[in-house]
Amino acid sequence: MLKNIRLFVLDMDGTIYIDDSLFPWTLPFLDTVRESGKRYVFLTNNSSKGPEDYEEKLKKLGIPNPTVFTSGEATASFILKKFGKVRVYIFGTDSLKKVFRKAGLNVVEDDPEVLILGYDTQVTYEKVKKFAVFLRRDLPYVATHPDINCPSKDGLIPDAGSFMALFETSTGRAPDFVVGKPNPQMLYTLVQKFGLKPHQVAVVGDRLYTDMKLAKNSGAVAVLVLSGETTKRDLERSDVKPDFVVENLGELTEMLHS
Repeated sequence: MLKNIRLFVLDMDGTIYIDDSLFPWTLPFLDTVRESGKRYVFLTNNSSKGPEDYEEKLKKLGIPNPTVFTSGEATASFILKKFGKVRVYIFGTDSLKKVFRKAGLNVVEDDPEVLILGYDTQVTYEKVKKFAVFLRRDLPYVATHPDINCPSKDGLIPDAGSFMALFETSTGRAPDFVVGKPNPQMLYTLVQKFGLKPHQVAVVGDRLYTDMKLAKNSGAVAVLVLSGETTKRDLERSDVKPDFVVENLGELTEMLHS
């Protein structure tokens, strides 16, 4: 099955690095992919940074000419197609707001038409209060991605899904749309760009409910790494079954060589 793969769609947090530390098996894996004539692209649900931020980070970590597609970009594109050039209030970072402005959307602090929830690493109680007030106005509510936790060197820390739970507890509202992984549109966009079919793509990541479910939802090959959020116990309890399970990218490298 891996022999037919022409593109590896790689998650980042917990898959190729933790925080600012590249896993030791990442560069050998990327070298093996390139040497075999295959390609790779980085696909992340983490909307706390923009694609340029991630590309700069990857370059500093020693990865040449990286291509990154984020859930923030996918969400901005979704908003334009679904609602047009509306006024958006963003519960998210300055980097996420920059992504939306670059897409041509009007990011506002008051009188929004659509509400966006991202992974806000700059959260304050005032922002929580304001977003909850807006939610009670029954405005359209869109989340960039559903990840509950984000891997870090200190362990798992709350991600967008945790904020979604907070707001649902407070206001009774869940997002009307969740754009990022496992929404198959994230992958279809890349498949079109590279001129491939889903079965020629392997999604490699550390989360069952986003990375692996994305692969299953879109007809791609699912490769789970156990270097991030998911544990073997989680896998045993899950109804999402990857095509391959490896400890890390180092083990996947060995499989590609064999």
